[in-house]
Amino acid sequence: MAATPITVSLALLEHLHSRWVTLLQHLDEAQWQRTFYHPGNQKTASLDQTLALYAWHGQHHLAHLSLLG
Repeated sequence: MAATPITVSLALLEHLHSRWVTLLQHLDEAQWQRTFYHPGNQKTASLDQTLALYAWHGQHHLAHLSLLG
C-alpha cells in the first residue's frame, strides 16, 4: 500500500478550516444557537457548543502528536 505524504493531509485540513472560518464568520447570534441532534452521541447540541468541542478536540490531538517528537 502506498503511503500518502502527511503534507497532503495537513493541506486538506488547512483548506477545510479556511472554508469553515469563512462560513462561521458570517453567522449571526441566532444561527450560533441553532441545535442539531447527533445520533452517534445521542445528544442535542448548539453550533457554538460543537465548535468549542471541536477546538478542544484539535488541541487534544496536537498534544498527542507533541508526545511523539
